Amino acid sequence: MTGAQLADRLVGHGLDSADAAGKSGLFDTALTAFNAMTDRPLQEAWWVPGRLEVFGKHTDYAGGRTLVAAIPRGFAFVAAPRADAEIHVLDGTLGERVVIGHPRSGLAGWSRYVQTTVNRLDRNFRGGRRGVSVAFASDLPRAAGLSSSSALMVGIAAVLTAEWNLAGREEWKRSIRGDTGTAMYYSCIENGQDFHALAGDAGVGTRGGSEDHAAILLGSPACLSAFAFCPMRRLDEVPVAGAWRFVIATSGVTAEKTGGAQHPYNRLSDGVRLLLALWNTHNEPALSLGAALAPGPPAISRLHGLITRSGFPDWTCDTLRRRLDHFVAENDIVLAALGGFRSADAEELGALATASQRGAEDLLGNQIPQTAALVEAARLAGAFAACSFGAGFGGSVWALVDRDLAAFASEWLARYRTRYPGLEALVFGAQPGPPLTRLV
Repeated sequence: MTGAQLADRLVGHGLDSADAAGKSGLFDTALTAFNAMTDRPLQEAWWVPGRLEVFGKHTDYAGGRTLVAAIPRGFAFVAAPRADAEIHVLDGTLGERVVIGHPRSGLAGWSRYVQTTVNRLDRNFRGGRRGVSVAFASDLPRAAGLSSSSALMVGIAAVLTAEWNLAGREEWKRSIRGDTGTAMYYSCIENGQDFHALAGDAGVGTRGGSEDHAAILLGSPACLSAFAFCPMRRLDEVPVAGAWRFVIATSGVTAEKTGGAQHPYNRLSDGVRLLLALWNTHNEPALSLGAALAPGPPAISRLHGLITRSGFPDWTCDTLRRRLDHFVAENDIVLAALGGFRSADAEELGALATASQRGAEDLLGNQIPQTAALVEAARLAGAFAACSFGAGFGGSVWALVDRDLAAFASEWLARYRTRYPGLEALVFGAQPGPPLTRLV
């Protein structure tokens, strides 16, 4: 099996043929690394994409809505069983390797994500462990708000789920149903939550939701997918107008959820937790903030009133109001955007993107000057809509254009570099592509 053959199979699953050459090279890199670590024949090959969040900033773990897509950048994974019980994982792009024998801790960098995934699966499905050799290569910018860490963990989980035949286990059948159940469980590996009878742990330390995993496992080529959460469910999908192109620019400022930004990231999640606790103390308990506010304006007004009488340490009433107001506004934008994409209304989508960006800056407070400048530069370069996305505190911006992509990308990058010449920004096309796909 060659990289070109695997790329051709991915085109058959919905990848734009213009991206095939890049994926051929990516799989060749993974295959070269794989052949250097084992003489066993290839048994698995997977494509694991990154994620584009169009709208739905920090709404998923609150039981809200998001509009997302899988993008044509991600990870190529190849694997085969070993004779022992060790998990060998080699990053073919960086040449770095980790070996995990028994459950352990203390690893850092990308190895920590591998370790967390192996330990959780090993504990939830005792007795099923087998040794596996895994090699991967990635063209997805890391720590850029594109779900590189989630994609890595999904790839490792997918390989081990197949190699250990976990879907055939009774524990799996009792707790995990279909692709949606798999996506929800994989998200719990990352955030550490229990999933039905499958006990959780510390995860990777971030209290996030399952938006990334919905896009990575359940996205549709050439379409945007709308999901609601707690529990995860697909709401709708809408094609992207034929002449429109998504373009992504990385800011050059890393968005490491397990680094310095972990505390402010988790604080946004904590705000949702406090709002739900406040609601549940005075009303019929709800499973999520989204469920509590489902009745609409009366419920929102009631929660605003409860905030006025609240007294949480380290949380002012104004801070909680802003967190609530952001959730309500961003949650509504998702539904409006579905209509805008369906009618190909560029003006409406531009206004919604502006509102979402303003909400992230003024209410959510997770933006930095560089992402705000990227949005401004995109509009000046001719994008009819542009918005930052992801966890925030760094990361990337998407833009929608109906002009020549290469010319726009060049102008966008030039405008941004004039403002921030020392940052290593990157611009690339990001039409929705295939989700998690097994190719061998």
